[in-house]
Amino acid sequence: MEEDDREPIRVLLADGQSLFREAMRVVLETQPDFHVVGEAADGMQAVAEAERTRPDVALIDVHLPNGDGIRATSMIAERVPGCRILVLCEHEDERTLISSLEAGAIGFVTKGSPIGELIETTRRVHQGETTIPLQMLGALLARLISRKREHDDAIRRLGRLTRREKEVLALLAQGADNAGIAQPLVISPETARTHVQNVLGKLGMHSRLEAVAFVVQNSLLDELAGVSA
Repeated sequence: MEEDDREPIRVLLADGQSLFREAMRVVLETQPDFHVVGEAADGMQAVAEAERTRPDVALIDVHLPNGDGIRATSMIAERVPGCRILVLCEHEDERTLISSLEAGAIGFVTKGSPIGELIETTRRVHQGETTIPLQMLGALLARLISRKREHDDAIRRLGRLTRREKEVLALLAQGADNAGIAQPLVISPETARTHVQNVLGKLGMHSRLEAVAFVVQNSLLDELAGVSA
């Protein structure tokens, strides 16, 4: 098929600033391979427009009002799986980059980038490429490696617990008190309290809240769910 015969890339623009959206529309539609099918001024409108227009690519500003861009990205990725998402941010921010990727975006670009770079990045995202500014790759890889090490350390610490203690930790992570732990495990609240103290001691923690944070931050809920399965 000839290049000119291909369907244009259908794009949704979501940004709280109407001037920026208009500028982006004008720039993109000067390109023969782009067609802007919708615009949105806030997060919920972005989701609604994505569902209505089913774009190939959505350009989502991370700071959208009424539901931020990360939340909108997550909802669009879930509800319009054929749509590839490129997140726009005012500046390079490692946490925003990681949050964007975790939410379902496959591209990240700053608003300070040259317009030609934004256009090319949009094309690459449409082709399914995960596109990240080269200068951010080092920090991203370092963060991912650090997370992997933290998760591996958490798994090792979890391995210190007996099966019953893991069951107790799972219930603790769900917000159960001593009575709430005792009932499903068919033990007394006093025994449940003892198990909780043993769990905290083996994990090197001082409070139930710290133990819950340990489970959530290290994504151990699924690991613990398998214990009682």
